Amino acid sequence: MWAFTLYGPVDIAELDYELPERAIAQSPVEPRDSARLFVDHGPRGSADHRHVYDLPELVGPGDLIVVNDTKVIPARLRLRKPSGGAVEVLLLERRANGDWEALIKPSRRVASGTVLVDEHGDGDLTVTAGDVIADDGRRLVSVRGGNDSMSEQDQLKVIENHGEVPLPPYIHAPLADPSRYQTVFAHNPGSVAAPTAGLHLTTEVLDRCKEAGAKVATVELLVGLGTFRPITVDRVEDHPMHAERYRIPPRTKELIDSGQHKVLAVGTTVVRALESYGTSGEVQGATSLFIRDGYEWKNVDRLMTNFHVPRSSLLALVRAFVGPRWRDVYEIALNEKYRFLSFGDAMLLERRDHETTAE
Repeated sequence: MWAFTLYGPVDIAELDYELPERAIAQSPVEPRDSARLFVDHGPRGSADHRHVYDLPELVGPGDLIVVNDTKVIPARLRLRKPSGGAVEVLLLERRANGDWEALIKPSRRVASGTVLVDEHGDGDLTVTAGDVIADDGRRLVSVRGGNDSMSEQDQLKVIENHGEVPLPPYIHAPLADPSRYQTVFAHNPGSVAAPTAGLHLTTEVLDRCKEAGAKVATVELLVGLGTFRPITVDRVEDHPMHAERYRIPPRTKELIDSGQHKVLAVGTTVVRALESYGTSGEVQGATSLFIRDGYEWKNVDRLMTNFHVPRSSLLALVRAFVGPRWRDVYEIALNEKYRFLSFGDAMLLERRDHETTAE
């Protein structure tokens, strides 16, 4: 795993804004592509208020749309101790040896070595609690099904049968249709949170983008809960950036390396994958890349993303992309009653010119 830290200090107040509770979307709109799309044309242009179904009108020949095809696993497991006490295990990341990093609630009442079983008691799933491995309470756990030796595919199947999709903490209502927290192109399981900008896209919209002359490619970045974690330090650069695994498929690498396309990244997870590749030259690995003020962009020209929580690394990335005028975008969006966060609306941003990166 490699890390990359970037330039001068930024006070956390520079990433703060007032987010009213009423602006936080609690459920996705139907159909997917009816979400609103704030189209920003940069400091010299006015904004357009469109919808995601208008995206094919905003792309054409020479554009490369890149999406994250990761699939969210139902990582929240409701289990019980041998004594019968209820325990919740939230799987975070699978290690190469098959164990998982996880959060256990209530952690203090679950000793290392405790074998937890599915609350329905059918014996098809057991989770053995391990030691605490990080200051944030993460622990190692082993997940087993009907036998001790399981392939990754079999393990994920057992989790699929017993788990629930873990929604972000600011979503207070259960999701009627769990598929709405998956993109239509979700393929590779492993994420514990959705690449939410991609939730708006439909097969029809992507097909129309191709008809308009744009190309569509994929990356894989396994989204972790760190993406929701606020920055709690005074200086942004002191924030310990979470790591996420990524992979750039051969076709995507070829298209990026050609330098012949204007790259539209659908979501900050795609940005992290493409810029990690651009920075390290590695097509796969674990990245702790922290994109913030002063970052020298390698691959991404346009960004379609949702509106993010205050004081977050995601907002730091948006500020690095468009500069301090992100505040104008967010203020207009709030005044125009856009819906914010994971189930909210989206914006389409143009990267500020290299000449203006030192605002």
